[in-house]
Amino acid sequence: MPDDPDPEVYKVPPSRTPVSESTSALPNPVTLIQTAFNYIIDAPVTFVREWIERQQAKNKSYYYHQKFRRVPDLSECLEGDYLCFYEAEAQWRRDRLVDQQIVEIVRERLGACKHREGPSHFQNCAKEAKQLAEVTKAYQDRYGDLGVHGNARTCLMKQKHRMIEEMKAQENASQ
Repeated sequence: MPDDPDPEVYKVPPSRTPVSESTSALPNPVTLIQTAFNYIIDAPVTFVREWIERQQAKNKSYYYHQKFRRVPDLSECLEGDYLCFYEAEAQWRRDRLVDQQIVEIVRERLGACKHREGPSHFQNCAKEAKQLAEVTKAYQDRYGDLGVHGNARTCLMKQKHRMIEEMKAQENASQ
C-alpha cells in the first residue's frame, strides 16, 4: 500500500467555497421579506415581551403564597352590613381550611415519627403526640359540633356559649 494517495482518485476539495455571483441588479426578495418581517413584526413583539418580563421580574408573586388582608370579624360588622357579613364568612372559611391543614400536617409528622422510630415511638415521639393532642383539641374547641354546614355565625355563637360557661364555672369556683 503506497504512502501517498493517488491525487487523481482522491481529489483535494477547494480551500475556499465559491460565492455564487448575483446575475440580477435587483435584491433578493427573500432577504427583503426577512428584513421587513424582522423590523415590522418581530422587533416590536420582542421589545414588548422583554418589557413585560422586566415588569414581572420586579413584582414577583407566587400563586401558592397568596395573602389575603384580614377582614373584620363577624362580631365587628355593623347591623345590616351584608358585604361585611360575606367577607367575614369568607375569612372564617379560609381560617378553617388553614386550621384543617395544620392538624393534617401535625398528624403526618406524628405518622412519620412513628414509622421512623418503630417500636420505640412511645418514647421518641411523645413531643409530636402531645402537639397533635393540643392542635386537635384547639380545632375541636373551635370547629367541633358545627357539622358540615357550619358557618361563622354558628361558630361565634358557640364561642360565646363557651365563654359564658367558663365565666359561670369561675363564679362557682370562687364561691
